[in-house]
Amino acid sequence: MQAHNLIDLETVSKSDLQEIISLAGMIKENPSIFTDACHGKIMATLFYEPSTRTKMSFQTAMLRLGGQVIGFDNPSNASIAKGESLKDTIRMVSGYADVIVMRNPVEGSAYAASLYSDIPLINAGDGGHLHPTQTLTDIVTLSYEKGTLEGLTIGLCGDMKNGRTVHSLIKTLSKYKGNRFIMISTPELQLPQYMLDILEESGCTYSFSDSLEKSIGELDVLYMTRIQQERFRSPEEYEAQKGIYVLDAKKMELAKKDLAVLHPLPRVDEITVEVDDDPRAKYFVQAEYGMYARMALIIKMLSKREPKPALSLQNDTAHSCKNPRCVTNTESYVPHLFYQKGGKTVCKYCDSLTDE
Repeated sequence: MQAHNLIDLETVSKSDLQEIISLAGMIKENPSIFTDACHGKIMATLFYEPSTRTKMSFQTAMLRLGGQVIGFDNPSNASIAKGESLKDTIRMVSGYADVIVMRNPVEGSAYAASLYSDIPLINAGDGGHLHPTQTLTDIVTLSYEKGTLEGLTIGLCGDMKNGRTVHSLIKTLSKYKGNRFIMISTPELQLPQYMLDILEESGCTYSFSDSLEKSIGELDVLYMTRIQQERFRSPEEYEAQKGIYVLDAKKMELAKKDLAVLHPLPRVDEITVEVDDDPRAKYFVQAEYGMYARMALIIKMLSKREPKPALSLQNDTAHSCKNPRCVTNTESYVPHLFYQKGGKTVCKYCDSLTDE
């Protein structure tokens, strides 16, 4: 891989993605060949918010590769509870481990952390922003279960606004020819503007729907998502949105025979248990693919010999990020960094428009 860190799959070329997909398949077919691939290496898992699949998948991946794992999954048991900054935590852990995997509820925290890490850093989810390794899981699953990443009609259902898995998946699949997206959600939970801009620039066809039942028959892939209570500002806002979209056996009768149903998990009530026995339900298989995808990613990242590239950062105090969930509002020392896109000034950390 050319990228030193994995913050966003935008930094990973299609050829590198294909290498990871191919390597994940090789590991799945011949796991014994890779049992010592990371012997003597240490991975630090820094999870600032709860996780089951992602954390255990990374830990299992490293252990199966012969490496070791350190870290925390409850910041109240770490020095963060004493007020330690993200910068100091990352610099300290950089001296202990060979690779860092971090999940943090603050948007843009992964990129901020990478500025202070001397070792490769993998974004395991930064708030409602991005979740690139879930997308690796998704594209590995689709590659082997659908046989292609091109020419697919992909329905994404649920929380388009706060769904970091949705954002990462759209950004990646929009690079592949002929893909079409149908966003199925309420108006309140539609995609943020920066994601619509990405779809426009990619030239992909996309549309909006408020009905899963009416749209499911068009789909090659259905990506169901949970309405995430933790992303809402109040219980009332969450209650108004939950339970609107539910995939059940009746709706599956309207779907194509070769539909693939994916879900990043955990689910709450958006897929009924009766769907689990349908051969088109791929979400538990998807979780297994995730372990192989992460094994392949770890091997690729730890095989790099080049030192971390030097960064030239210019603190732009003329602009500020409008996103209240951005890391620039919680870690005041980070330099204010922006980029230009379509004549707009955008926050480098969370991809939100600035307050000019």
